Amino acid sequence: MVAFGKKLKERQIQEWQGYYINYKLMKKKVRQYAQQIELGTQDRRHVLKDFSRMLDNQIEKIVLFLLEQQGLLASRIAELGEQYDALQKQPDISKMSELREAYRAVGEDLLKLLYFVEINAVGLRKILKKFDKRFGYKFTDYYVKTRANHPYSQLQQVFKHVGIGAVVGALSRNLHELQDSQGSYLSIYDQPTLPLQDPVIHSIKAAVDRLTHSTNFLNFMAQHAFIMQEELPAPTEEHVDDQKYNFMSLLLNLANTFLYMVNTYIIVPTADDYSMNLGAAATVCGIVIGAMAVAQVFSSVYFSAWSNKSYFRPLVFSSIVLFMGNLMYALALDLNSIWVLLLGRVFCGLGSARAVNRRYISDCVPLRIRMQASAGFVSASALGMACGPALAGLLQTKFKIYKLTFNQNTLPGWVMSVAWLVYLVWLWITFKEPVRDEVEENHVPHQSNAENHIDALEEGVKQPLLINPMLTNHVPHQSNAENHIDALEEGVKQPLLITSERKEDEDADQDYDDSEEAPEESRKPANSLRSAYRLLTPSVKVQLLIYFMLKYAMEVLLSESSVITTYYFNWSTSSVAIFLACLGLTVLPVNIIVGSYISNMFEDRQILLVSQIMVCVGIFLSFNIFFPYTQPQYICSGLVMFVSAEVLEGVNLSLLSRVMSSRLSRGTYNGGLLSTEAGTLARVVADVTITLAGYMGVSRLLNITLLPSFFICVISIIATRCTYNSLY
Repeated sequence: MVAFGKKLKERQIQEWQGYYINYKLMKKKVRQYAQQIELGTQDRRHVLKDFSRMLDNQIEKIVLFLLEQQGLLASRIAELGEQYDALQKQPDISKMSELREAYRAVGEDLLKLLYFVEINAVGLRKILKKFDKRFGYKFTDYYVKTRANHPYSQLQQVFKHVGIGAVVGALSRNLHELQDSQGSYLSIYDQPTLPLQDPVIHSIKAAVDRLTHSTNFLNFMAQHAFIMQEELPAPTEEHVDDQKYNFMSLLLNLANTFLYMVNTYIIVPTADDYSMNLGAAATVCGIVIGAMAVAQVFSSVYFSAWSNKSYFRPLVFSSIVLFMGNLMYALALDLNSIWVLLLGRVFCGLGSARAVNRRYISDCVPLRIRMQASAGFVSASALGMACGPALAGLLQTKFKIYKLTFNQNTLPGWVMSVAWLVYLVWLWITFKEPVRDEVEENHVPHQSNAENHIDALEEGVKQPLLINPMLTNHVPHQSNAENHIDALEEGVKQPLLITSERKEDEDADQDYDDSEEAPEESRKPANSLRSAYRLLTPSVKVQLLIYFMLKYAMEVLLSESSVITTYYFNWSTSSVAIFLACLGLTVLPVNIIVGSYISNMFEDRQILLVSQIMVCVGIFLSFNIFFPYTQPQYICSGLVMFVSAEVLEGVNLSLLSRVMSSRLSRGTYNGGLLSTEAGTLARVVADVTITLAGYMGVSRLLNITLLPSFFICVISIIATRCTYNSLY
């Protein structure tokens, strides 16, 4: 994994090199501050003041250069506008084509400027996060609060690219008018939904959207998948090996996601009835539903590790285990064993391959369609969540074949067994294992050393490459170089020395994520839950808490729905199934509205806070305290809670990917696994809570299970307020 500082340097535009954020210098200053504070030679207040001044200077340098470049682009567009006016009077097709190319050239330069701004914005976020982590301050909170809302804010210029929009608008309008639709009196302002055909405009729009965290429906849906992208933008699209991506393999991963979600929720409407038929209490349905989540806590880890080596074998294993689990679930009634029922659900959880599905999209799908694939992953999950209860509502029949019972309780198991068997055959025939990338060499010699070594080989001398910092304390680097040249000419063996200064300079390029880790270690992915936990900043922990809260609230609502509605409203299984299916069907429309409109009008952190409050309101309205509990109250409060939680999930995962360490984007213990574990653990706790609360009576079940949801939600809102400015 390449250090962030090196990636930043590699992707800089050479002629603009002096105007980028000096990430290396600022990182050195952070280390110096740490040493000075440790030795007691520097006051903490002075450190904050000095670092703030340095940041202000860096941002001012970036902004002034940005304004200068905007002015140059505006001047070029104005000159081209004059040429266009002249061509309007005396049309010339060849000159019109030249003018169009000139506008495109301006567009390419604008695109470079947008990448310049984005790279600097990422660098600023990284250095602020590094400062907070090293000193344990809330410096980001202070800095953003004091700079972002100031009337002369330069920080807004970097993060909101104030002024670039006017250049983009002028360029888009003129290119649109130079298209084949000449002679029309309509402009882009008359037809705002008209797609612009020029690829330069598409690239600019994508860069602007990414810079402002603006989004559309696909982007917002893809945020739910939590597939982490690369931090720094690349001016050109990455090359994708065709042998690595296969559409049918992607489709099989999406089908696996869909079937697994159907498998999860198809039993919810009938789990309480099935438990009672086996001699258990109705509230044992919480354990029955939650057994799958318990197993998923462990399966997520080994599937994530397995996907480092293969995608096909984990999917085959998943299908077989899920087939066996559903078969046991279906046979539990005839065997009259609650333990077989629970074991079947555990097997289903052990077959959860969602980590593999996510990993395939992240590693094997080309960047140009990765957003669509991620949105497809979320859509498949939402559709499966809706189809599961709906399918259960259709399986209202009863018959026997030999000694096997088929009814509303066992049919979900039989149907899913057949579905996974068909999927296994389809998988075996059509899945194509991606070609794995070759392992890169861990050590690359320094350029000058490599050249000297080649010269030595040409002279017929065997020359060892040695790093000897002890010798460099006594022998100057220049004399070493001269002696080495003499030695090569005479055919004498001479060790290559790397000075301590050069080594120190190389170490400075490393991107430290933890002050106690070695440079090489700090670049590696987390290899254990402990090392992954050490990378979690307060902002990340708060986002994981929010994810835990929303999954807990949703699981309580869904898992106890059959028990609650039967007790209060005497609903049938079909009614419960329709209610749950309707909740699932709200996912896509809500995400269309939020992704296409709301997220473009408000910041992610604003939507995050408001949606948390709405979840809290939904939970509060669900309590049965003073008045008789009614169906409208239950349906409306459940709808508010569920819809708000869905909105919250997308924004939460988007912010989580932004504030999480880059070391958690790869390896077994990645950010996706951590969020999955947090959500799965929430489901387990919720289902256990339902079962335990059931022993206190069904009449108290609703309020007892809602209390933890309300309490956790309030805590998450307070925690969000405390870290609000770090989510900038």
